[in-house]
Order: sequence, then structure tokens, then C-alpha cells
Amino acid sequence: MFCGRDRRRWGRNNNGQNIGSEIFIRGACMRLMARILYITLLFCLGVSLAGPLAVSAEGGYASIEIKDWRMKWGDASGAVLKDVPAADEPGWIAAGGAGGMELPEGVSSAWTRVQLPEFKYTSPAVYIEKLYALHVRVYVENRLVFEAERGFIKDQYSLLVPLSAGDSGQALYIWTETLQDRIGVKDKLVVGEHSVLVKEYIKNGLIDVILGGAFLFVAVVLFVCAFYLNKEHFPIAATLAVVIASTGVLSVTYSPFIYTFYSYLGPASIIFFDIALLSLLPALTYLFERIFGGGKYGIIRKFRKFQVVYSVFCLFCLVVNLISGNRFVELYYFISTTVIGVILIVQFILLIGCVVLFSLKRNKDAMIFAVGFGFAALTSVLELSWYYFRNGDYDLFYWKWSLVVFILSLIIILGRRLALNHQQVVKYSRELELFNNELQRSEKMEIISELAASVAHEVRNPLQVTRGFLQLLSEKSSGDEKSYLTMALSELDRAAGIITDFLTFAKPEFEQVSLLNVQDEFKHIESILRPLCHLNGGKMVLDVGDQLWVRGNSSKFKQAFINIIKNSIESLGDDGTIQMSGYVKGDKVHIHIKDNGEGMDQGVLSRLGEPYFSNKTKGTGLGLMVTFRIIEAMRGEIRFISKKGAGTESVTILPLADAPDASDSL
Repeated sequence: MFCGRDRRRWGRNNNGQNIGSEIFIRGACMRLMARILYITLLFCLGVSLAGPLAVSAEGGYASIEIKDWRMKWGDASGAVLKDVPAADEPGWIAAGGAGGMELPEGVSSAWTRVQLPEFKYTSPAVYIEKLYALHVRVYVENRLVFEAERGFIKDQYSLLVPLSAGDSGQALYIWTETLQDRIGVKDKLVVGEHSVLVKEYIKNGLIDVILGGAFLFVAVVLFVCAFYLNKEHFPIAATLAVVIASTGVLSVTYSPFIYTFYSYLGPASIIFFDIALLSLLPALTYLFERIFGGGKYGIIRKFRKFQVVYSVFCLFCLVVNLISGNRFVELYYFISTTVIGVILIVQFILLIGCVVLFSLKRNKDAMIFAVGFGFAALTSVLELSWYYFRNGDYDLFYWKWSLVVFILSLIIILGRRLALNHQQVVKYSRELELFNNELQRSEKMEIISELAASVAHEVRNPLQVTRGFLQLLSEKSSGDEKSYLTMALSELDRAAGIITDFLTFAKPEFEQVSLLNVQDEFKHIESILRPLCHLNGGKMVLDVGDQLWVRGNSSKFKQAFINIIKNSIESLGDDGTIQMSGYVKGDKVHIHIKDNGEGMDQGVLSRLGEPYFSNKTKGTGLGLMVTFRIIEAMRGEIRFISKKGAGTESVTILPLADAPDASDSL
């Protein structure tokens, strides 16, 4: 895309020459890359906004722009340099501001005559920002003051030619020879103080080198950081590093700075330009494939494989052409420029089409990619269109900055994926913590269940026998002996109740399951516990719908809620109230038990249901544990909401059962 015009007409001359610590590291790497790119962009922007040439700091005289000159075509029989032509010779044509003339057929050289103005500079010089040629000689009248020749195809020169004070008002002649389609001075010449012009001379193309160097640095940092990513994100980060590095090489090797100050690197720069372009295209397609998939019928994946094969073929042709001394340069130009241009257009169309389809599906990555890639593609298309409209008399410039936007969009996509991956890791960590807590609780429950199942029956039988004999003895006793036996019977009854809780916990499955009307069950529970509530100075309020049906065992259901309500009664103070309500929400029955008692803090609330945990003086910690097991056996869940001094509310959620038919209810 960027080297097509630099290779045209080469065939005229066959003698041309040749997710814990891992999460932190990911975030640190991305922040480092973002800061580096941000600082680089600010620096490049500052350099690019530097002011134009103004007034000489040393001599005090302003620089003079020359926009008018004349040109004379060389001998069509061959590029043989002869003496400087006289100003009155025929063939001179006005060419000022033509921007590089297009050569007539068979002509490969031209003379340019510039009339220097009168000047009084201390150290005068003439600066030509852009001159199209491969071989250049500069004369003041008949005196040769500069000569340069390139053995590689890069026809853009930037010249700073020192003059003497006696050259004021003299004629400047520039002889140029090329193998390209364009020749001569572009836009203007500037005459001024050497110390002023040298700054502009050095700056020409330097911004491209700085930008390319920044790209290469970011690519190296990103590639190193990629090794700290997981297997899913490593290919994306590594490929993005290749894309950024290729863009950096393109920016450096396309810059006139290299060919002006390091002309001996010209042949190598052209080779690296081709290698970077051949690496960029398949890497970009692979990156797109990794982000969005292979596309319908695997079209993206197939196109990427084709690009890889063709890039390898082009590299092979490059090696063959270099070994042969550029004997196959025309064939290599067709393969690596003309065909690559077509492939590039197809790639743009294919990727833009896929991005549009993904964007319509509200894929956020596709939208970000569409903004960056669309901006780069639009800028490149406009520049190429203007390039062809000007018949090659335009040097592509804005493509580099459009690629900056595109690369930023790719970095944003990678950063967004790493952020989402980080969120997933945090989410999985929290779920794992909850799972571990539940696993520990299950293990505790399993141990208690096994203990209860193996011991409860064996302990209950001797307790019943002991209680029977003690009851017989108490009937025949009197006085203190009778009170002692009565106390012993009470404690045996309490021990029997604990063993019953053990048996309920060990075997929460219900032998008899039936449809339960929640309202009827709670009316029965209310009648049992109302006296106890009144005894503690409280009252009970029942508000349960009449069509709430659940499946379970009636006695176990009552036992579970009696345990909850008894705890509420024991927490009441003066004028305490217990509200019992139930309603249907979706396919679930919600049952609320709310009191205005003393409440609990978060430490106590988080331990409810643990074995042997109780905040009551004589509590065993088995009541709520049994309640949790019964509700779980009914495929429900229970949670508590409480605040110290503000009461407690339990919320029990059970599956809603279908109401029985009228015939079944009779």
C-alpha cells in the first residue's frame, strides 16, 4: 500500500543494486503499556506541532521561500551528464510549484534552474524539503556544490546545500536523474541562515522515526508481558505485539529521515519494509480470528492461512531476487506490490464486513474494533484516492496516525478482555470460598449425622428404662426424695428431647409426605405456642393466605417452625410482637417470622445453624440445626435478617405445590 510508487519503472535499468499475583502482573503490564503509549503520543504531538521556519536567530534576516523555477528535460538518448545548460538555450519551461514533474516517455533526467534572491546571510544555505530523484547534482552557475547518488529505489531526497555570500543573486542549477515516473523539486525551496534551516532539515521525517521507535518499544514490552498471561490471552497479546512491531518498522523504513542521514541503510530499509508488510497482513487477520472466531464457514481462518502461505512465497521471491542481483525485480514487484495491494483490499472488505455483522449483534469488542479499524481504513482509502488523483504526486502521511488509533483500539480490546478475565477470577474465587464454606458445613453435618444415627437409638432405650423405674420410685417416695426424683425425671425428659433432635437431624427424609396447607399448619403452631408467648409478655399476629400448599411431613414442618418461633419468643421484651406471614411469589411460598426482640449482631447471625452453637444459656445448638435440615429436605432455603436491638426476621422459601382437587380434599 505504501511502496507501490517507489518501485515503478525499475525495469528501465537492470543494473540496480540490492488471574492472585498473576492478576496484579496483568494489571501492571497493561498500565505500563498505556503510560508508555500516552507519553509517546504527547511527545510526538509536541514535535509535530513545532512552528515553521521564521526569522534567523543569528543574522536577523527572515528566510526566503522560492516557488518559481524552470525545468529542462535531459537528452532522451540516455542519462549522460553534460555541461550546465545556458539560461537562453531552448527547452526551458516554467515548472514552479508543479510538485514534481512527470517524465516524458524515454526521458530519465532533467535540469532545474532557480534564480537565487539577493541576501545578506552570515552562513547562507538553500533547503529543499522534497526532491524526487535518484542521482542529484547541484551547481551555483558552473560550480558544483553538492552531489549524491542512490543505488536503491527510494527517490525522495531532502537537501540542505551550503552557499557562500558571493552566491547572492546567482543562478542555482539542479541536475536530477531517476528511474521513477516523477522528478524535480516539490512545492518550494527556502533560502536562509544555515543555523535556522538545519533545524527543519533534521526534523524532516524525524517524527516518523520517533513514532516507529515508540511502536517497537511498546511491542517489546507487550511481548514480554504476554508471557505472564494465561494460554487463552497469550496468542492475542503476542500477535498484537507483532502487529505493533510491524507498524513501527513500516513507519521507520518509510521515513525520509533514514534515507537522508543514513543512506547506506537504504537497501536494508526497503527489505525490512517488505518483511514488515508481509508480517502485518496475516498477523492482523490472525488477531481478528482470535478475537471474533474463524467466521462463517471458517472464511477468516482460510483467508489467514492463504495470507501466511503467500507471505512465505513473497519472502522466498525476495531472497531469490537479492541473490540474483535484482534480475527478477519486475516479477518480484508484481508479486509483492500489485498482488499484495489486491489482497489488502480484499482483507479490508472482509474484515469490515465481519465487523459490521458482529457490531449488529451488539458485540462490544466488535464495536471498538470497528471504530479503530474503520478510522484506519477510511484514512488509508482517502489518502490512496488522493495519491492516485495526484498521479503519484503525494507522499502518504496520515496513515501512520490512523494506525495509532487502530492499535489503541486493539489494546483496549485486549485490556477489556483481561479486565473481564480478572472479574471472572474474582467471581470464581468468591464462589469457591462459598463452596468451601458449604463443604465444611456439609462435612460437619455428615459427622453429626453419622454420630447421631449410631448412638441415638442405643442411648434412648436405656434412658426410657431408667425413666420408668424412676417414675415408679417417685410414686412411692415423699419429701426430699420425691423432689429429687422429679428433678431427675425432668432432666431425663430433656435428654430424650435432645436425642429426638439427633434422630431428626440424622434422618431428615420424610417417611410420610403429603400436601400441607400452610395456613392450617400455622394455626396449629399458633395454638401451641400462644400460651408461652403470653407468658413472656408478647403477642402473636398470624397473616397467612389460605391457598398456600407445600409438600412435606406435617410433624417435621411444625417442628421446624416451632423451633424458630420459640427462639423469637425467648428474645422478646415487654410488649413484644411476633408476626407470622406467608404469600406466594412466582412458584415459591415465602414464610416470614418477624419479632421485635433484642436481635443479633453479624457475628452471631453468620453462625446460625452451626452444630452446638447457641447464644442461649441452656441452648444445645441443635434446634436451628434441625430446622435447617428439615427445610433442606423440603427443597427449600432459609435465611435470617437481624440487627442488634431491632429484632430478627426469618425468611423461609419453599416450593409451591399444586392445590388438591375438590374430591381429594373431602
